[in-house]
Amino acid sequence: MFFGAPVLLGLLYFLFFLNSTGFRWGPFGNVVGIVRIEGPIGATERASAENIIPILEKAFGNPNVKGVVLHIDSPGGAPVEAERISTAINGLKAKHRKEVVAVINNLGASAAYMVALNADKIIAAKYSFVGSIGAIMAPWQLDKAIAKVDVAQRVYASGKLKAFLNPFTPVSPEVDRKAQQLVDQMGGFFLAEVKARRGRALKSGVDFGTGEVWPGPEAKELGLVDGVATVDDFVATHWGMKTYDYGPSADSSPFLTRSLQDAIAGAVRRLALSGPAVQ
Repeated sequence: MFFGAPVLLGLLYFLFFLNSTGFRWGPFGNVVGIVRIEGPIGATERASAENIIPILEKAFGNPNVKGVVLHIDSPGGAPVEAERISTAINGLKAKHRKEVVAVINNLGASAAYMVALNADKIIAAKYSFVGSIGAIMAPWQLDKAIAKVDVAQRVYASGKLKAFLNPFTPVSPEVDRKAQQLVDQMGGFFLAEVKARRGRALKSGVDFGTGEVWPGPEAKELGLVDGVATVDDFVATHWGMKTYDYGPSADSSPFLTRSLQDAIAGAVRRLALSGPAVQ
């Protein structure tokens, strides 16, 4: 007890420490891997390409994972981050030949729906909101406010539209046209991708580029999703397997870098798998 108790307590503390970092043992046996795309999509958010892509690689690369669910609950965000995640999904699908299903929980809008388009199927619940297909730019216009206190900003730019998003200068008709042109182009790219990915499933005669969202059943009627179900029901009926949550989880320790977490996890696995040696 004198020697064993401190070792046991140290081991328990270490296991608790690993659990707080998001490390999990397994998966053991055949499972469906859950990859969470939750919250805003952005470079500094939990749903960033930097966080999501390594998790996708782990899920696809594990032979025990027989299918991957993209668990989406996001209002969208940065389109380039969504593009990076989408590119990774398509590359991993081609390499590992695993079925990918996007399941929308409460919200799958804008850039989040852009990610969902790269799955083999899209599922939404009855009370999910789906859509918001388009682009938006909302800069502040503060020139009238600062003019009331007799303050103005002088801007020197190499081109007439170099500072077109500066909130402290008046918006000229030319600037207004340029800003609208940009969002129209980005929205057009998004709408073209929706039509290319969803194809004949889309209901004809519907303007999908209005930026509105639809509840799950209506989204299915319009062809934006393939079925109406919750993630639990769909996994149970489609695969009949247990799930393994790859995260990223909200309670993962932010002070540990991924490289450190991977190093610790690798060391623990090597210790667990190593047998006695005679020298």
